[in-house]
Amino acid sequence: MSTYFEMELANLKSIIKKIGKLAEGQVSEAVKILLQEPETAEGKAIKKTEAKIDKLDVKIDEICQSIFALKQPVATDLRFIMSAMQISNEIERIGDLSISIVKKAKSIKEKHDLIEKFDIADIARQVEAITIKTNECFVAQDGKATGEIFVFNKDIKNSCEEAIHGIINEMKVNSKAVVSGTNLVIVLKHLERISEHCTNIAEYVYFTVNAKIIKHDKLDDILSGE
Repeated sequence: MSTYFEMELANLKSIIKKIGKLAEGQVSEAVKILLQEPETAEGKAIKKTEAKIDKLDVKIDEICQSIFALKQPVATDLRFIMSAMQISNEIERIGDLSISIVKKAKSIKEKHDLIEKFDIADIARQVEAITIKTNECFVAQDGKATGEIFVFNKDIKNSCEEAIHGIINEMKVNSKAVVSGTNLVIVLKHLERISEHCTNIAEYVYFTVNAKIIKHDKLDDILSGE
């Protein structure tokens, strides 16, 4: 039979998987609203989901504190619990940024020309994809996937910077694009931050699996299998 400790660890992993999927849904909904896709909701579901994430985040803290107080975990279990609390915070921030994107997207008028001109839809889809990949990385506890997520994040960052540069230049020559362009730049920064939070989660997974902190390591070292 499973011990109480094993059951708590399984419960902890299950809750993180759940809030990860909830945040994944928030990002997807925010992207739909940004791109004004057909049959898109108004964002109310994202706010309801945020309340669910907040409650589960508190539950994660309670479980981790209980395990620390009663079971004194060691080795891999200790790393997993330490990472769980941090991952929960990262997921919560992804949810917050998704809500911010929705708010800004609604205030961007005549945005489709800018979105099409600077490939914003492609960037948004990439951010959706890295969110999904990060959840898969956690579920599988796949340290090797960290390098792929790092590369993905770097591509997204470069794409965001290029788009922001293009939008700023557009605003310089087209005064009508200033308001929408400014809000769209903020949205791009939010998308970039979501991608970075995904990278942080991947780092915690790597720490759990390999007992090594990689935040300040070179990407080449990770990709080479260190």
